[in-house]
Amino acid sequence: MLIMSIETSCDETAIAICENGRKVLTDQIFSQADLHAVYGGVVPEIASRSHVEVISQLAQRALTVTGLQKSDLDAIAVTYAPGLIGALLVGVNFAKSAAFALDIPLIPVHHIKGHVAANYIAFPQLAPPFLCLAISGGNTLLIDVKDYTDMEILGATRDDAAGECFDKTARILGLPYPGGKHIDTLSRNGDDTKYPLPRANIEGSLWDMSFSGLKTAVINLVHKAEQKGEELDRACLASSFTRAVSDSLVPRTMALARELGYKKIAVAGGVAANSRIRQDFETAAKNEGVELFIPPLSLCGDNAAMIGCQGYYEFLAGVRAGTDLNAYANMEL
Repeated sequence: MLIMSIETSCDETAIAICENGRKVLTDQIFSQADLHAVYGGVVPEIASRSHVEVISQLAQRALTVTGLQKSDLDAIAVTYAPGLIGALLVGVNFAKSAAFALDIPLIPVHHIKGHVAANYIAFPQLAPPFLCLAISGGNTLLIDVKDYTDMEILGATRDDAAGECFDKTARILGLPYPGGKHIDTLSRNGDDTKYPLPRANIEGSLWDMSFSGLKTAVINLVHKAEQKGEELDRACLASSFTRAVSDSLVPRTMALARELGYKKIAVAGGVAANSRIRQDFETAAKNEGVELFIPPLSLCGDNAAMIGCQGYYEFLAGVRAGTDLNAYANMEL
């Protein structure tokens, strides 16, 4: 089964063609990072306009590089929630038009389910049930993946997502957008014990998280150093910050896996590309005797292949949409 999938939830326009869910024939991605860098973050209207400009070209390129014709496609899958509403609408309307014109099924896919599915592409042997930590710019979730389409959130951030905290910290440190990779590089040369930073625990909720206090602590530390004319060791602060985030994610994830009796843990989303977090998970998993799944860097960020993979399992579960499909900025998993 050949599925063309479309992802436009934020600042990447992506079109992929996947076969039977786990084989990626092509994954075409146009990154808007350069367009938004001058503003230090994503500008929703610029993102939407860029999606409009390139989406048709990417779809045609996907067909060209695979040697396929439009008539070879069996279904269209698309991210319809959550994300920037204007950006999502570009992808949803393109998908609806394509599915209607080709008279093939339209499959709506939740963006977070797509991130979980990135692991199926990287690890063909992986199958539910397992615990997945989804960490990105907009979400930080501990998900009980009971089946390919049956998932339950057991823990989440109460405020800022881990990825958002990375972006804000990068900005206050004067690092370019997108900040995550620059913090990762900078932190490798720093002492992660130099700056004591908070780790939050939510009273009465073991699995929920909070990162707003960590973000505020970093901002206050930088501002105080500037006001006093003190030199700030940015590498050590980046390293101390990254360790604080990892300390909030890794032990909590491992503890929940023990609670559930799971021996398989997956990590997904853009923050899963961070080298310190990946290393800490690998160490913890080895110590616990748990099988760990973290996709390669190319599948951590937003991409259409993960949407095509999850779209395949949604199709098998009977999920379909019509031309009345809408986009949603927020939607529970």
